[in-house]
Amino acid sequence: MSKKDKNKSGVIYSTNPDFEYQLNQEEEQETLLPAKQNLLVYLDTKQRAGKAVTIIESFVGTNEDLETLAKVLKTTCGTGGSTKDGAIIIQGDNRQKISAFLTKQGFRFKVR
Repeated sequence: MSKKDKNKSGVIYSTNPDFEYQLNQEEEQETLLPAKQNLLVYLDTKQRAGKAVTIIESFVGTNEDLETLAKVLKTTCGTGGSTKDGAIIIQGDNRQKISAFLTKQGFRFKVR
């Protein structure tokens, strides 16, 4: 047994042959429709050596759908980016392009 598998639920040893560890996994939320999303779009330069990035937060849905939205936004803006902790990070100040795209797709959002 590897170190990362040890002590999953506080049980070290069980004599029950049918015993299975109960993992506390969080279930992913279903992706809301674009009209029910309340996204937040803003510009950030903190801790990025003065480089500006556009951040899109508050997406409710699966990680797969978040990655798909990030890929489409990166293609639309013609820049790089990534996803981190449920937020989409797009390189550069692309608030106008992102706002136009989100409006076209029917998303609800606020720009700061």
